[in-house]
Amino acid sequence: MRTAQLNLTILENSPILNSIAQKFTNDPYEKEELVQETFIRSLNYLEKFVHNPKLVAWLYTIMKNIYINKYRRQVKYRTIESELQHTTHFEKTSRNGGESKFVMEDIQEALSKLPASNYKAFTMFVEGYKYNEIAEYLQVPEGTVKTRIHLARKLLKESLSGYVS
Repeated sequence: MRTAQLNLTILENSPILNSIAQKFTNDPYEKEELVQETFIRSLNYLEKFVHNPKLVAWLYTIMKNIYINKYRRQVKYRTIESELQHTTHFEKTSRNGGESKFVMEDIQEALSKLPASNYKAFTMFVEGYKYNEIAEYLQVPEGTVKTRIHLARKLLKESLSGYVS
């Protein structure tokens, strides 16, 4: 019965969320992705809101946060990409793909050495999630999330100290 009720709630509110998503983007694929991601993120708590009159407002807030986080990640990615293009623009020598491979392997190795709790908090933070969203996902206090991210940065800085000039 619970699953049927959740499915009905999703079906009833999909058209509303589609029209709300229209305010964020005109791309039909991006709209559909936004609506689906909203429902995915809301599934853990959706049953508490099934007959709540504030359901749409709650789903709208989730959708808005998803869109903002995605936008922030895109801006961060474009900035990094721009900086990389800018620095490689001045290099006139041929590049060895092996160098990049070694750097990525070192980064992956450093990440793999992080404790699991720090790794998850750090990777979610890098992906653009806010402290409170990470805390909710990991079910720990926000201060714990900040500490885990700080420790992960410190450990990564130590592990990758050979790359700092």
